[in-house]
Amino acid sequence: MSEATGPREAILEPELPIVDPHHHLWDRSAVMATLPPPKHGFELVMRRVPRYLLDELLADMKSGHNVKATVHIECRSMYRSTGPAEFKPVGETEFANGVAAMSASGTYGDSRACAGIVGTADLKLGARVAEVLEAHMAASTRFRGIRQSAPHDPDPDVLGPLALFEGGLYRRDDFREGFGRLAPLGLSFDAWLLEPQLPDLIDLARAFPETSIVLDHVGTPLSIASYAGKREERFPIWRDNIRELARSPKVFVKLGGMANVFPGFPSFMSDPPAPSSQLAAEWKPYFEACIDAFGPQRCMFESNFPVDIGSCD
Repeated sequence: MSEATGPREAILEPELPIVDPHHHLWDRSAVMATLPPPKHGFELVMRRVPRYLLDELLADMKSGHNVKATVHIECRSMYRSTGPAEFKPVGETEFANGVAAMSASGTYGDSRACAGIVGTADLKLGARVAEVLEAHMAASTRFRGIRQSAPHDPDPDVLGPLALFEGGLYRRDDFREGFGRLAPLGLSFDAWLLEPQLPDLIDLARAFPETSIVLDHVGTPLSIASYAGKREERFPIWRDNIRELARSPKVFVKLGGMANVFPGFPSFMSDPPAPSSQLAAEWKPYFEACIDAFGPQRCMFESNFPVDIGSCD
């Protein structure tokens, strides 16, 4: 079981059937052992959970909630070690499908891990990305779509080790040429970006009204590095962009990701660990704004585990 961060609390609705639409699986034990001391909150989380595979996931799924199934989201895990670079991410789909097959055997209980799989592909390949998408689909009937993340900020301290992505990705012509290949194949698109970048996703959704888009982590509000202390100031900007994004009817939002470092809540890595009442108070304005904008039918709660172990179990 992933490391608990505080006293275990009673589950409020243990019979409520749950599908977790967003978690990851990885094994970075050897890599983490070679890295220097962490300087960023994300690195602290990675240090805490260097390994999160089926055993760890099942322990969390069986901790008292009625989790029926999960969706695995790409996290640069288990890529192919050989072959063309653009096809290496198909290895992650193959890996997640293998975990799903283990779970579907019933050997580990009735819950179905990785019943859905969201992989990744470089949409900047343009029309050529269709071959990669088809390879993902051939690797698993559970494959549902891709995520190509785009978090970027001029302040490198915001993302720390995740400062890997170029700005303006979702507005690039070659990206959009590749993006246009998703809907004809019945595939969805998960978007991870930072709150100041939400206008990029709004523009993308307007340009491709037939493509199902899922906004991860309520758009990742910021209150660290150069944004520290600006959460209340930026909340209405975030809320206005969320309302505008919700005007596109095929956009959905995942309610979660608020237990990680980026929102800068006092609960992150707090000692003693924050109780659920504190988490609810911190997250409530963002979750309620999303539900008001999108309606319950276009919102889904996500665990974002094991990343969100930074604030809760």
